[in-house]
Amino acid sequence: MQNRLTCDQVCALLSFYTEDKLSDKLAMYVRIHLENCPDCMEKYLKMKKMLNKFMEIQNREIENPYATKQYEDFKNNLSAYIDNELNDFENIKIKKIAISNPLARHDLESIYTFKKLLHSSFEKTKNDCKNDYSKNIICQLQHEEIPDKTVDPFFKLIISFFAMITCIVAGIISVLYF
Repeated sequence: MQNRLTCDQVCALLSFYTEDKLSDKLAMYVRIHLENCPDCMEKYLKMKKMLNKFMEIQNREIENPYATKQYEDFKNNLSAYIDNELNDFENIKIKKIAISNPLARHDLESIYTFKKLLHSSFEKTKNDCKNDYSKNIICQLQHEEIPDKTVDPFFKLIISFFAMITCIVAGIISVLYF
């Protein structure tokens, strides 16, 4: 058979074969060689086992990158730190963790960025608001009349009723005369 691979060739292709990065035809030749060569099959199984173990370790690290006790303490006190509710000792502790741990520093920077965004959004909304609610509340508390710029609901109802009657009469007239 012309398309047989040697053990050296298969060993060179094993990493690509385990990652499914070979063409279908070449993968078939490697598979045939592995089925017929126990030495290469043993190397392949060892490589596959090692790759699976590596992937398992990597997935475990990705799932819980904040597994340290120090970082857990940081997370538990982060909100209180942002709101200035910690004593001096705890404040210094949080600062040390943020300096020494890049993940904690990133979280702290993200929280401050979010807080700044919320504050600027609140200020923009407050400035865009046309009604002065504080003035309205003070007027209500002082029993002063608040200037009302809205239309009385009863007046809206009368206008709607008049418009409906006008449409009905116009419809009847158009049906009768045209």
